[in-house]
Amino acid sequence: MNTNVKTGGASVVGVDVGGTFTDLFFHDAATGRFRTAKVSSNRGDEAIGFLEGLKTFGSIAELGSIVHGTTVGTNALLERKGACTALITTTGFRDVLEMRRRDRLNTWGLWGDFVPVIERDLRFEVNERILADGTVRKTLDPEEVKAAARRALAAGAEALAIVFINAYANPANELVALDAAQSVWPNENVACSSQILPEIREFERTSTTALNAYLQPVVGGYLRKLTDALKSEAFSGRFHIVQSNGGVMSTETARRLPVRTALSGPAAGVIAAAAISKAAGFPNIITGDLGGTSFDVSLVVEGETSLAAQTTIDFGLVIRTPMIEITTIGAGGGSIAHVDAGGLLQVGPESAGSRPGPVAYGQGNTRPTLTDANIVLGRINADRPIGGKLARLDVEAAKKAIEEHVAKPTGLGVMESAEAIVKIADGRMAGAIRLVSIERGHDPAKFVAVPFGGGGALHAGSLIKDVGLQAALVPRFPGVTSALGCVIADIRHDQVQTVNLTVAALDTEVLDKRMVAEAEAARQIVEEAGLQIERIDVIFELDMHYVGQTHTVSVPLPVTVENGSTGVTREIVQAAFDAAYQSSFSRLLPGLQAKIVNLRTSAIGRRPHFSLGALAPEPGTTVEQAKRGNRPVWFDGGWHDTAIYARLALPVGAVIQGPAILEQPDATVLVDPDLMARVDDFGNVIMERKG
Repeated sequence: MNTNVKTGGASVVGVDVGGTFTDLFFHDAATGRFRTAKVSSNRGDEAIGFLEGLKTFGSIAELGSIVHGTTVGTNALLERKGACTALITTTGFRDVLEMRRRDRLNTWGLWGDFVPVIERDLRFEVNERILADGTVRKTLDPEEVKAAARRALAAGAEALAIVFINAYANPANELVALDAAQSVWPNENVACSSQILPEIREFERTSTTALNAYLQPVVGGYLRKLTDALKSEAFSGRFHIVQSNGGVMSTETARRLPVRTALSGPAAGVIAAAAISKAAGFPNIITGDLGGTSFDVSLVVEGETSLAAQTTIDFGLVIRTPMIEITTIGAGGGSIAHVDAGGLLQVGPESAGSRPGPVAYGQGNTRPTLTDANIVLGRINADRPIGGKLARLDVEAAKKAIEEHVAKPTGLGVMESAEAIVKIADGRMAGAIRLVSIERGHDPAKFVAVPFGGGGALHAGSLIKDVGLQAALVPRFPGVTSALGCVIADIRHDQVQTVNLTVAALDTEVLDKRMVAEAEAARQIVEEAGLQIERIDVIFELDMHYVGQTHTVSVPLPVTVENGSTGVTREIVQAAFDAAYQSSFSRLLPGLQAKIVNLRTSAIGRRPHFSLGALAPEPGTTVEQAKRGNRPVWFDGGWHDTAIYARLALPVGAVIQGPAILEQPDATVLVDPDLMARVDDFGNVIMERKG
């Protein structure tokens, strides 16, 4: 289906708000021109940095649309700073959030210290019961729900989640409860599980619904603040949010389903990295987003991102909604280096963030960070810091901090200590890459690292050597890759419905009607998003397993909606299951019946093609013109005279021998002495071993 949606203008701005910097990518589809910007994030009042960045492109009122990747939801979950939330559930199921799946924070410990996001005295039971087949056993009394909601409000609750045990099979009682609760609740932060996740398995459904409610006031308030700030600048275009699945949704949907933004920022970067590397001829990549507070890693195989149906953000915080598989560790540019009680040097997970930031920023921090170590080693240019706000970085202050907190406790010299900080951080990043590659059966020698974020390209060489990767591809604008991902990401909406039938017992006419209805509902949400799209693709998948098994495999169905029908048959379903199971486990289990657990429907609005060739260097430049002299840089225990280049001035085909540093406004690329770098047709820097 071809669908074109007009916006207020042809320009699109991608905005990625991180812990330290806000990155922006401006693209005018009418002219093909683009611009980038990087400004300091204003933690606590991100709207200031948000508007400041947008104004670098001119009048905000003239922008067509804005697509935002946010970490507000992620931070609220990790820091446990969501809203005070209450839960109303079926009698006997008050403690589902604490029982979880019998997992423990400390595997071998006798005691646990997990506290759910909803305290037990804010979890209320009501008398209702629907059986697993959808039969109503006990009709709900709305007055009982109203009384529970009033008690929750009296206890200080700001948001309310309603989860009944078998609402996925029949939402009747839940919808009655929703109406009753909304009649006494003073705000819009009320939702029931049949609206959030109408899927079997009570813990995952309860957890996802509870976390959605927990985030609603936080994410909703943040988005309202940004929306009001944009209105104050006479912005009349569309404002959208990147989802954790790598798609885009409207801010209205994001306020209703904030749980889908839990990995919004990192997902945008993976989308852009996958598009860039595929165009450059490297379909198998491992992305590494190094920001101020974290290092986010994701695997892309044959140009396709890896989607997980369920993700654990932190212990016990389970979200069951499609998300790009991303592994995060607390190792960023602002990660603080310290010597622990055992005398061992550690880097992170505590971070200096943007306030106060690294010691060299001169904003009050006295403890050394990874960025401080790179500055002392000469790898970051103290005279031209990224972001543009600081005139110069204080190298001597960074040295003193490293001497005080690392060199003296360990007995090392200042330079050796700075190099040790970098090596510890490199080791942690390499471990994260091994986790998503080697430990999942992938040979890293067949993969290319794609580092981005402000500091990713400083560590790419070490990752090539430590993990045994084929090479590294540094995007043209690594510091704003996530912002670019916001611009090129498709619009996407995912839905799920529980089927819970064996293939043999399946009524294909009923399934067909359900699939057509789900497709139409998902398609409508995508159409209402209001961004320009070329077509809408609808994809169907089934969660299936053999009878008696617990875990499911994802089974893509090779059908589409045509003339009001998908044409699905038992034979198509069985063949698709056999192929998916064989691919996952290399064998089938003859004699056992296959069972459908859930139907998943995804509507994807394909955005107009973004030509990555637009990022290529201007013709006519030379390597000599890009040369910016030399400076000493510390590698492997000593100083090396290192060539410095203006990275964006390097021509296509340029070959740079290490040691070298390629500087640009949003990032720094470090080429180790035993590596070489070349510039491809898109302006990417490809780093490989010499020879």
